[in-house]
Amino acid sequence: MTQDELKLVVAQAAIAYVVEGEIVGVGTGSTANFFIDELAKIKHKVKAAVASSEVTAARLRSHGITVLDLNEVTSMPVYIDGADEITPQGAMIKGGGAALTREKIVASVAEKFVCIADGSKLVDVLGKFPLPVEVIPMSHAVVARKLNALGGEARLRMKDGEPLLTDNGNMILDVHGMQILDPLTMEAEINNIVGVVTVGLFARQGANVCLLGTAEGVKTLQF
Repeated sequence: MTQDELKLVVAQAAIAYVVEGEIVGVGTGSTANFFIDELAKIKHKVKAAVASSEVTAARLRSHGITVLDLNEVTSMPVYIDGADEITPQGAMIKGGGAALTREKIVASVAEKFVCIADGSKLVDVLGKFPLPVEVIPMSHAVVARKLNALGGEARLRMKDGEPLLTDNGNMILDVHGMQILDPLTMEAEINNIVGVVTVGLFARQGANVCLLGTAEGVKTLQF
């Protein structure tokens, strides 16, 4: 199976976690896009969705799915999103789609985080995928120096020759070459750096379930 085919099968499997008549939180990225397209097939069964990015909100609306501002929502049963890496313990690196802060905020409201990913995303140690860190623009140089001191190489994410800006108007530093042996401690340490908005480590609040697409079918990991 191709990577896209694996993403599709986990997106289809994730529909079983959508609670009828309730609000569903929806992530950002290629795997989340497959989920949105599947969600459209049962849109009459959901009350609305909360999107983790403007891109996701636009895709949901294009399918006729109502999108609510998170401030209008007090609770939601489930948040469904992909991951750039995930460990057998449910800790993740996220933010390849530049939506890490909003993803973490929306996930914090949900009762359950369902991660959908192809099998290549399962790793024993996080860090082969560069770790995204969203930063206040005026702080990117000083934060980069502090991230480098932790053992990585922080590079400003660029797009069309300019620093990429998130939906929040911030910049992203991608930290290369860091082996993250203790995701929980590293998440707290980076979040405590002045100028950091949030780090794309989801360890303190990781996935509750991971639907992993493999050549043998969808494997369900519970954490």
